[in-house]
Amino acid sequence: MAKDKLQPERCAEVLGALAAPERLMIVRFLGDGPRNVTEIAAMLAVPAVNVSHHLMVLKVAKLIRGKKSGRFVNYGLCPGVLAEAVAAGIDERALNLGCCRLVLPMTDVKPDC
Repeated sequence: MAKDKLQPERCAEVLGALAAPERLMIVRFLGDGPRNVTEIAAMLAVPAVNVSHHLMVLKVAKLIRGKKSGRFVNYGLCPGVLAEAVAAGIDERALNLGCCRLVLPMTDVKPDC
């Protein structure tokens, strides 16, 4: 049997990880570069413990990774999450999920509906 290029299991895992508004905001925020929990918590205006939960979900889905720097951990997007989309000429804010690409808005513009 031929391997399914869609990778439905992986696709469902990633889309599930992005199913919370806070996690989408975190991914968009990390698109500008690595940040620590304190910076992410300030951006979301939520307690750091809530941010840690969201970061763990994104880490398990292999969308982000952490790198220890002194007493802080700086979180950034995993390589390839944005790079493949940019190389293909797609908006630099597009997330390459393997199964699809998700384009995040550049600003916090609210939809009309």
